[in-house]
Amino acid sequence: MLQFAEFRTCFNTIQSKTLQTLNPILQYRFRYFRFSTNPSFNSNDPSSNSGQRIAQKNVAIFWDLDNKPPKSFPPYDAALRLKKAAMSFGFIRYMVAYANQHAFSYVPVEVREQRKERKALDQLENMGVLKPNEPYICRVCGRRFYNNEKLINHFKLHEREQAKRLNQIESARGKRRVKLVGKFSMKIEKYKSAVRDVLTPKVGYGLADELKRAGFWVRTVSDKPQAADIALRNHMVDMMDKRLVECVILVSDDTDFVELLKEARLRCLKTVVVGDCSDGALKRTADAAFSWQEIMLGKAKKEAVSVVSRWKDRDVLKRLEWTYNPEKEKITHDSTDNADVESEGSDAESFYSEEDGDSMQKDDSGAWWELEADTVRTSS
Repeated sequence: MLQFAEFRTCFNTIQSKTLQTLNPILQYRFRYFRFSTNPSFNSNDPSSNSGQRIAQKNVAIFWDLDNKPPKSFPPYDAALRLKKAAMSFGFIRYMVAYANQHAFSYVPVEVREQRKERKALDQLENMGVLKPNEPYICRVCGRRFYNNEKLINHFKLHEREQAKRLNQIESARGKRRVKLVGKFSMKIEKYKSAVRDVLTPKVGYGLADELKRAGFWVRTVSDKPQAADIALRNHMVDMMDKRLVECVILVSDDTDFVELLKEARLRCLKTVVVGDCSDGALKRTADAAFSWQEIMLGKAKKEAVSVVSRWKDRDVLKRLEWTYNPEKEKITHDSTDNADVESEGSDAESFYSEEDGDSMQKDDSGAWWELEADTVRTSS
């Protein structure tokens, strides 16, 4: 124990001597290197603080699927591109799509042609004329097939398994249902991601499911004429009344929404239109407008930065702009006149009071016409 104590004291003396021989700056860093902070990081600097965020406008996307469905583009890709472009205008709070049942059951011409080509390839593969360069892989179980129809027949087994899982979850209650959802959640999501590329949707081309996968809230209305437009218009007006958003993005070419956009601009909301009509009434009314081609190519996302900067400059100029209000100017002018009259009256009163005081003092000393010599004589 004594030997250990002697060794410790000897080590401390050696360390202190070595520290004394070092450069003072190096000595300071050597002693306090554990407590040194990064000079580039400043907790008071808002740019370095990740917790502080720049206030952004709340954005809402309203999609009129009856008028502007994504015909020439895949629905999921179109929705993601639209979402990325809208993020340049602020924080996205709402993404809503309205359509009747006919819009979801309709199949565009491009999708029909793709299905015909796929059917022709399947027939050639069945006859042995064509062979794929790479095998078809089942993304649920990993099995490989050299024929697309065999993959489809195999995938129907997974379809039945998926139906059994959903039935078990629907029939369960309470804690058992929660356990089943946690047990089958991974398998359900895996099946949903794989079924899109294998099985053909029974109704339409999966427009509603693809938009839901992209994060949109899809609302189906009745098949009455203008039902989707009325529902979308009511939803927009409700959000404007509650002041939930500051920027509205409308995906439509329908001129019935012109008055609604004018109302939004009167309420100091920013409006953006996405459509294919290059010279439509909607684009002339809105603050900014883009085509679907610009959305898909990413040009809208780049141009949105300059659009937002122009909006900020416009807001600053509006704050600095002088406006003439005759009623307000008249009230301020009358108040200043009254104040001037009161100040003049008070000055006159003070002036007269000072003169009266002086005259009283003169009366006490004698009459003003008497000279000093006369007063001296009388006193003598």
